[in-house]
Amino acid sequence: MKPGVLVSLCLIGIGCRYDGRDNGVDLRALEARCALIPVCPEQQGGLPTPRVPAECRGGRVVTRDGGDVTAAFRRGAGQAALLAEQCHVKYALLKARSPSCGAREIYDGSFSGRLVPGAGVTAEVLRGMGIEVYDEGQIDELIRRIDSEERT
Repeated sequence: MKPGVLVSLCLIGIGCRYDGRDNGVDLRALEARCALIPVCPEQQGGLPTPRVPAECRGGRVVTRDGGDVTAAFRRGAGQAALLAEQCHVKYALLKARSPSCGAREIYDGSFSGRLVPGAGVTAEVLRGMGIEVYDEGQIDELIRRIDSEERT
């Protein structure tokens, strides 16, 4: 049985980004090894598509127009965590720099394009569950990790 991997829905090619577009990447090599389990924490948290862009700032998630969407982001992270638990997921491939899914760095909350080390709300929750979180720049690394586990 193939291991399940949570994957950001936008990386699969579904237009669920804040602006209604996608961030589709080539997932064929990963899909050959894993069952891809799509997730969009922002939509699962109740936010519409399209939506006002949001960034993490001081423990909150705020929109460019000043709205506080922290509760929706937390709700979506909880839904992703529940799905990961139900599917016995060990790995997640999430959208880089997203306030939900960013695995290594996120925007600094100033809406100026500046990046800071850190993780999005969902990435943090999944890591807290012991799930290894990767972004689309780390697909080859994730594949190597899955392949090494298969050999053991």
